Amino acid sequence: MKKLLFILILIPILLPAQKNDEFLHALYDKLHDSPMQQKIREIAPMPFGVVFLPWAGCTEQDMRQHFRMMKRLGFHNLKQTMATPEWSEKEILRIALEEDVIPFWYGEGGWEPITTDLLRKLNIPLSATKEEIRKNPKMLEYQKNVFQKQLADWKKPISDTTLIPYRHEPDAYLRPSDINLFKQWVKNKYQSIDQLVTAWNQYEVGIKKIPYRSWNDFENDKFLFSAPSNDEIIPSSGREYGFVKDVLRFKADMYLKNVKNFVVSNHPEQPVRAGGEMGLFLPFASRAIDMEGIADVMKDRGSFYPSIHLAWHFEEVDYEVTRCVYMQSSLATDWFKGGWAAVWESTGGPQQFSGGKGWDRKGAESTAGFTVDGGTITQMLLSYLAGGLKGVGLWAWNYRRAGWESGEYALLNRQNEPGERAIRAGQIAQAAEKYRDELWAAHKEPYVGVFVNWDNEAIWAACAVPNRTHFKNYPVQARIGISRALINANIPWEHVTPSDLKAGLAMRYKVIYLPAQVAINEDLFPIFEQYVRDGGRLVLDAPGAWWNEQGKVLDTGKGSAFERIFGASIADYQYANNVKPQLANLNLTGFLLDIKPTSADVLQKFNNNAAAVTEHRLDKGSAIILSPDASFSMKNKGNEPMENWVINVIMQDIRKPYECKNAIVYRLGSEMADHYFILNDGSAKNVSLKLNRYKYRHAIDAVTQQKVSISSINIEANGGRWIRCEK
Repeated sequence: MKKLLFILILIPILLPAQKNDEFLHALYDKLHDSPMQQKIREIAPMPFGVVFLPWAGCTEQDMRQHFRMMKRLGFHNLKQTMATPEWSEKEILRIALEEDVIPFWYGEGGWEPITTDLLRKLNIPLSATKEEIRKNPKMLEYQKNVFQKQLADWKKPISDTTLIPYRHEPDAYLRPSDINLFKQWVKNKYQSIDQLVTAWNQYEVGIKKIPYRSWNDFENDKFLFSAPSNDEIIPSSGREYGFVKDVLRFKADMYLKNVKNFVVSNHPEQPVRAGGEMGLFLPFASRAIDMEGIADVMKDRGSFYPSIHLAWHFEEVDYEVTRCVYMQSSLATDWFKGGWAAVWESTGGPQQFSGGKGWDRKGAESTAGFTVDGGTITQMLLSYLAGGLKGVGLWAWNYRRAGWESGEYALLNRQNEPGERAIRAGQIAQAAEKYRDELWAAHKEPYVGVFVNWDNEAIWAACAVPNRTHFKNYPVQARIGISRALINANIPWEHVTPSDLKAGLAMRYKVIYLPAQVAINEDLFPIFEQYVRDGGRLVLDAPGAWWNEQGKVLDTGKGSAFERIFGASIADYQYANNVKPQLANLNLTGFLLDIKPTSADVLQKFNNNAAAVTEHRLDKGSAIILSPDASFSMKNKGNEPMENWVINVIMQDIRKPYECKNAIVYRLGSEMADHYFILNDGSAKNVSLKLNRYKYRHAIDAVTQQKVSISSINIEANGGRWIRCEK
C-alpha cells in the first residue's frame, strides 16, 4: 500500500506533541480518520469557491473575463454554476477549467493523493515542501488532467439502479410505506419482546392496555395515525416518549441509508459532500435527522457541511448574526471532529426578498433582510475559519437578473463590479490560502465542552405534541444560550457529544456543561463519574435529568448513579411563574430544580432558603447543579446578569487563557503560530488582547500582513481582524 509523503513529514512534529497533549489533539484527529480524510489533510485544501450565474446573452468571452477577475481577487474555484437556454452547466465548467479555475466545490480536495510514486513519476524532489509540491507546474498540470477526467462524467448517475431511496418525512408520523420497514428496524434493535416492552414503557400507567406478549402482538400493531397538519411533528396519541423517540431514530437511520446509497463519487479521489441545505438552529431530532450521523458517513467519502445563509437560517435567533455565525460553524466542525468540515453554501451578498422558510411565525411574517458589506462578510468568513471550517462556497459571484433571488446574494455589485465586499472576501481567501497548512494543523483548545445529545433532543421532541410544539426548539435555544455566555466572556469552548465521550475525549474539557439535558442516557453516568473523579467539572442546569433516554423518569434518589456524581437528588421540578424565588439580581422566569443535597455543598441559596447552586467534590473534580434554567434564559441578547452569574459559578478558579474586553475573540492554536479572530459588533474601537497563558515573538494582521501590537488593535465598526501571532 502506498504511503503518503506528507505522513512521513509529519511524524517528527507529532511525536513531541503527544508528550504534552493537554487537549487530546491526537485523539481528536483520529475520531474521523480514514484514507479519504488522510488524503485531504495532507493536501490541505482551502477552497473559497463562488457560484457563477450566466445571464441571457452571456458570451464565452464574458465568462472568461469573470473567471479571470475571480482569480485576481483570490477565488480559484467555482462552488457551482447553473445552466441557461444558451449554456449547459458542463460547458461553463469546461471554460472555467480552461481558465485554471477549478470547476468543483472541493477545489484541490479532488486531487489524486500525493504519493512518493507520483512525485517520482513527475520528477518532483521528495525533499520539496508541501507548498512547493502544490505549486509545481508538473503537479498542477497532472491534477488538471484529473479534473478533466472528473468533468467527463460529471453528474453521471450512480450505476446501481436497484437502489430505491427512502421517502423521508421530517416528523414522527409513520406512513403506510414506513410500517414494515419500521417493524424490521425494531426487531433488529431489540433482542427480545421484553426489551421492547421495557423500552416503550408499556407496563407504566396510561401507556398500553395490554403490553406486547410476543412478536406476533407487535406485528399486529398497525402504528397508523392521521397525517400531520401545520407544524405538528408528533401524533396527538404519541404519549409514550420511548416509542416516539424510536420512530424518529428509525427515520433518521433511513435518511442515513439514503446518504450512504446515493451520495457517492465516480472516482476514488473525488470527494462528495453531505449535510444539507438546513440551518444548524433547526431541531434536527424532531425532524428525524441525525447530522452527526451524516458527518460520520462522510468520513470515508469527503466533507460534511452546513448551509449558513442569512436569509434562510437565522430567524430562530431573531436574525442576530455576529455570534450566531460562529455557533453554527463551530457545531458543524464539532460534529465532524478530525474530518473535513466546511460551509459549502453561504451568503455572498445582501438579501431582503428571497429566502426564509418560515419555520416560525417571525420568519413567515417579517422580512429576513440583511446588510452584507465589507464588515459583515469579514465577520462571516473569519467566524467560519475560527470555528474550524476549511472551505467556503459563496452563493453567489454575481446576481440573477430575473425571478427568485434576482438582484440579491451577490459578491459583485449591481454593475457586476467588485466592491468592498468582494475585495475583502478575496483578501481573506488569499490569507486562508497562504496559511492553509497552519489552519489545517491548528486546533481549538476548549476550556468548556457544551454537551449536545441527539437522544435528549428526541425526548424534547416527543414532548412537542400538538399545542406544545415549541418544546422541540427548547434544547437548541438552551445550547445557544450557554454558547452566547461563553462567547461574550471570551472563554474557548466547543460542542461535545456522547460519541466523543465514549471515544475518551472527556478530559479535553475543564468543564462540561449539560444545557437543558432533560433526558440523560444511563450509560453515560459511568463516563461522567470518571470524568469528575479525574478532575473535570460537570455542570447541570434545569430542567436536567427528568427522564432517561427512553423517556422514563430518571432515578436521582439516594444511591442512584446521578446522586453519586452530584451528591444530591432532584426532589421536584418547579417553575418561576406564580411563585418567583429571588436569587442575586437574576430575573427567573422558567424551570427550577428543587435540589435535595445529600453530600454536596450548597454554594448559593434562594431567598426562601432553598438550594440554588450545589457542588459535590468527588476525588479530583466536582459536579455542580444550577437550579435555574440558566442556559435557556440566555438564548436572546440582553441577559447579562444571568451570563455573568453562570460564568462565575462554572469557572470559579479557572483562569481564562486570553481575553479581549469589549470584543469577541476566538483562537486556533498551531505549532508555528496561533490565530486570533477578533470581532466587533458595535462602533469602531481600539481593543487590547490580554494573554494570560501564551507568549509570542510578534503579531501581524493575517490579511494585510501589517505588524500589529496586541495591546492596541483597531477594529472597524461591525467588522473584524485576523491576527496571526508567531511563536
